[in-house]
Amino acid sequence: MKRLLVTLFSLFTITVSFAQKQITLEDIWAKGTFRAKYIYEARSMADGEHYCVLTANGIDKYAYKKGSKEGAILDFAALGLDLKQNNIAEYSFSADEQKLLLCFNPDYIYRHSYVADYYVYDVKTKQLQKVSEDKIRLAEFSPTGDKIAYVKDNNLYIKDLKTEITTQITTDGEQNRIINGTTDWVYEEEFAITKGFFWNVTGDRLAYYRFDESQVKEFSMTEWGNLYPDEYKFKYPKAGEDNSLVEIFVYDVNAKQSNKIRIDRNTDLYYPRMQWTKDNNKLCVHKLNRTQNFYEIFIVDCLNNNSIEKIYNDENLYWIEQPEDFYFLSDNDHFIVKSERSGYNHFYLVSMKDKSVKAITKGDYDVDNLCYVDEKAKKIYFTAAQSQAYNRELFSITFDGKKQTKLSGKEGTYTADFSANGKYYICSYSDANTPAVYTINNNKGEIINTLEDNSKLKATLAEYGSEHKEFGKFKTENGDSLNFWIIKPSQMDNGTKYPVLFYVYGGPGSQEVLNSYSRPYDYMWFRMLAQQGYVIACVDGRGTGFRGEKFKKSTYMNLGDLETQDQIQAAKYFGSLDYIDKERIGIFGWSYGGYMSSLCITKGADWFKTAIAVAPVTTWRYYDNIYTERYMRKPQDNAEGYDRNSPINHADLLKGNFLLVHGTGDDNVHFQNSMDFTNALIKANKQFEEFFYPNRNHGIYGGNTRLHLYRMMTDFLKRKL
Repeated sequence: MKRLLVTLFSLFTITVSFAQKQITLEDIWAKGTFRAKYIYEARSMADGEHYCVLTANGIDKYAYKKGSKEGAILDFAALGLDLKQNNIAEYSFSADEQKLLLCFNPDYIYRHSYVADYYVYDVKTKQLQKVSEDKIRLAEFSPTGDKIAYVKDNNLYIKDLKTEITTQITTDGEQNRIINGTTDWVYEEEFAITKGFFWNVTGDRLAYYRFDESQVKEFSMTEWGNLYPDEYKFKYPKAGEDNSLVEIFVYDVNAKQSNKIRIDRNTDLYYPRMQWTKDNNKLCVHKLNRTQNFYEIFIVDCLNNNSIEKIYNDENLYWIEQPEDFYFLSDNDHFIVKSERSGYNHFYLVSMKDKSVKAITKGDYDVDNLCYVDEKAKKIYFTAAQSQAYNRELFSITFDGKKQTKLSGKEGTYTADFSANGKYYICSYSDANTPAVYTINNNKGEIINTLEDNSKLKATLAEYGSEHKEFGKFKTENGDSLNFWIIKPSQMDNGTKYPVLFYVYGGPGSQEVLNSYSRPYDYMWFRMLAQQGYVIACVDGRGTGFRGEKFKKSTYMNLGDLETQDQIQAAKYFGSLDYIDKERIGIFGWSYGGYMSSLCITKGADWFKTAIAVAPVTTWRYYDNIYTERYMRKPQDNAEGYDRNSPINHADLLKGNFLLVHGTGDDNVHFQNSMDFTNALIKANKQFEEFFYPNRNHGIYGGNTRLHLYRMMTDFLKRKL
């Protein structure tokens, strides 16, 4: 009888195995088999009872309470424009919601910036008005809805929609020299800011940045394809090099003149944010020293001879987290700020009058996003990694911090996009193995309607086996507890040892061990590899985020050292497991992860057999100054820190199998990084493989590129791991 049961079980196992579909690279990158559905550009309308959603066909209006469509605000087909599918980049309403500003046909400049065609659509008359015959940037309604500010050719303009008269605010804009109303490359990339102009509450003043790039050195990239390749040059300040000179101006719309705001005589600093307070005449300017460990906030009174008052400062032994806009309360006294002053990121209520700083949230956990401020109830809604570093839960808490309520349910990652009146929010929930579910919730956290549950994708995923992420943690030899996820083959044989591939990023404050359906295409690639007999794992080592300041900032001034040690510790730990072949341990990473995998196959070559590095930094001397100096200070002040963990300086340690990949058009991590590493490996007489993608940027995509890249990497792993 026992033998019969074993036979039946074996037959069942074989049947299940044959029934399981095998994931292919074409499924992932060509066919769209695992493409999820999203809710695009959902925007609350002013009444707080309705919201709009962007679709491929237009902009539709829905009711929060019912979750039902009430009609189409705009049908793209009716515009009479020659539009390609999904070529609308964004839309926005005027304050009275009688006009729409539509952005079509974007041509991207860098990661976030683009020029595009902008139109104003009158909701009542159905008339369409083009803002400019040329492609422009960053067009935005004035608060009164009768004007549009925008940037063209590095100059700032205002168009009066009633008279159709366009006023040019600045005239000195010039490529690679002067920028008005937007930002330079490094502000865009590292401070995540491209719009460099800001309307005050009533639209009679416009504050704007002016960047003088004259002293910033140029970087040149070859663009292949023509008989004689073109050279593209742009200003890129590397670590230790000169930055743009940044100035702030306020343009008076009625007087038609600009006034310069003088914050500091020192010019070697940053102004990472600028915003108007709820007071129509008071401009808030954020200032950060170049070392990025001293942060000050000033209020400029535009009615009182531009008098300046400092209302807040924050100082840190290491660095200040990337600045964010403050939330100014309507009392014109208080604002809410996020700070690590306690050792963890928390929200604080600050008074502009007495300068008091009072904690709203407290505890040994990091908050994430401020979702909504209910001034009447005196409470905020926010997400935080409270239960585990890899979760994001939703909470509300009163300003005094005494009453906190958890609004989210099971573990995972939650986001909340609130209605204008705070009565509802559109919630996105996912976990590591579950695509996003979108619901409408009331402000108590109760689900009113489900907008999209990705049920079709969930059913498809179930057809392709049961490989999935599991979370765990282990202790290193020095006592640190590190979080990880792991994907195992669903059919594992007792006594068989499997190769393991680590996926790594590891940059300061980053997080890859996250209970979210993130990087979905990589996730499916990892599942595909697991189906083929690989164990896939990811470990967040020291320097990564949401475990407090001490853990995150332990790598300060010495990037690459502790992170590599922790990946080696991971290799040792997983290599000790009875189902892992410790002689077949590989690692793959992109960008900072490529830097890490390069170090692991050189400094960590005794533990790693195979490594893939895509678009890696190979020396921090080649990367931009805002990012690099934040964590390393200038190379003039920390030369050893820059060179100690440069893979270029450890090329002679390479022992295993190494694949190096880069796009030649990478404006972020320059191709120069891989070329100099290649030279070092050749000099050290090391054999390795490399592949370069002509004109591709840091993301290495477009056309058939991703399918080609992932097939190459898959074949490499099969041969070498």
